Amino acid sequence: MGVDEPIDYEKTRFDDVVRDVDVVFDTIGGETQSRSWKVLKKGGILVSIVGPPPSEEEAAKHGVRFAFFSAQPDASLLVAIAKLVDSGQIKPLVETVLPLAEARQAHELTQSGHTRGKIVLKVA
Repeated sequence: MGVDEPIDYEKTRFDDVVRDVDVVFDTIGGETQSRSWKVLKKGGILVSIVGPPPSEEEAAKHGVRFAFFSAQPDASLLVAIAKLVDSGQIKPLVETVLPLAEARQAHELTQSGHTRGKIVLKVA
C-alpha cells in the first residue's frame, strides 16, 4: 500500500515515532490533530477535513502552515461517483450495515475511531 513503516495505533502513538513529515492529512481532529503538529517539519502543512479548523496561532507556534478543506457535493459529481462505483472502478469499503433502529450503535462505532470503512444505515 505504499507504507514505509506501518504503525499499530493501538500499541504505538504515531507522534512518538514519526518526525519531519511534509504533510499531515487530518481526518479525525481533536486530540489526534493536536498531536499532529509535532510530527511536521518546519514549513510543513497540516490539512484538515474536520472541524473546527486548525488555528493559525497553533500553526505559527510550530513553524508550519495549515489548511482546512470542506466540499459541498453537487448532483453531477454524485452521479459521476455512482457510475464509477457501478462500473467497479472504485469500491467503497463498508465496515457494517445496520438497520436504522440501531443508529445509536452506528454513531458509537463512528466515534470509536476503530472502524475500517463506512457504516451504512439501512432505511428500508
